[in-house]
Amino acid sequence: MRMTPVLRSSHRRAGFDTVFHGLLLLCSLLVLAMLGGLILLMATGGWQAFTRFGLSFFTTSAWNPVKDVYGILAPLLGTLVSTLIAMLIAVPMAFGTAFWLTYIASGRFSSIVGTTIQLLAAVPSIIFGMWGFQTIVPFIARDVQPFLNHHFRHVPVLGPVFSGPPVGTGLVTAGIILAVMIAPFITAVMVDVFGAVPPMLRESAYGLGATRWEMMRKIVVPWSRNGMIGAVVLGMGRALGETMAVTFIIGNVTTVGWSLFAPRSTVASLIALQFPESPEGSLRLSSLMALGFILMLLSCVSLVLARCLRGKRQ
Repeated sequence: MRMTPVLRSSHRRAGFDTVFHGLLLLCSLLVLAMLGGLILLMATGGWQAFTRFGLSFFTTSAWNPVKDVYGILAPLLGTLVSTLIAMLIAVPMAFGTAFWLTYIASGRFSSIVGTTIQLLAAVPSIIFGMWGFQTIVPFIARDVQPFLNHHFRHVPVLGPVFSGPPVGTGLVTAGIILAVMIAPFITAVMVDVFGAVPPMLRESAYGLGATRWEMMRKIVVPWSRNGMIGAVVLGMGRALGETMAVTFIIGNVTTVGWSLFAPRSTVASLIALQFPESPEGSLRLSSLMALGFILMLLSCVSLVLARCLRGKRQ
């Protein structure tokens, strides 16, 4: 039976739809394959270190390539503490900036500042590292740490935290630079999220006599909570994996201590410094691959935690 033009066109569209569906499925499978390949590469590469050191690989801070003794406690703590410092600084700053740009600043001025923030987010990380080394490190060494150490050295808890020689490099410096780096990303996402709040809700709150603070607390934050959590996780992911900027200013010393101003190291900075010098098949290379695997696990844990928080708040 000869097909009519309408039936022929319908079959042609069905064929295109099948091809399009197959291409989308292929893209999804490629993403899963790349993620699985990365995890498998890191896990197999670090298997030698995991089996050689066992639990001590996570509980010791010794990193001695001469004796082939490795422990990841120092860079792991450095990564977590510097990221925590960065988030404590960046999240309030980003939230305040985003709220001001969305609901307080005039339209033209908000556009100028918003564009500047987007440009700041596009600055390469090595530029932040150079700026931090030339500006923040001398400021911390000359003014901040001597002042804190002089006034709080006899305080039981704060004394050890501010102790140490005033060299300027350390976890606090790294946290400040990371905060400056991730704040524009968090701000840009929060601006879009705050802008999506229905105007009717805000106008209704003002009509009922709510102040700007009450409108933000009872309308904007509950409505935007999921997007805000996503913005925070985005910034946290970059802070956890940042390499070049941190390498410039953290000091790159694999030690553990109470002082936040002493030179330390992170997972990413240690991998960047020692990976090119590690011979193929060596125990040091396996330890670095294991560090990469742990860094991927940290990112996955932060994502899972964010999804759990979003699920509880819905």
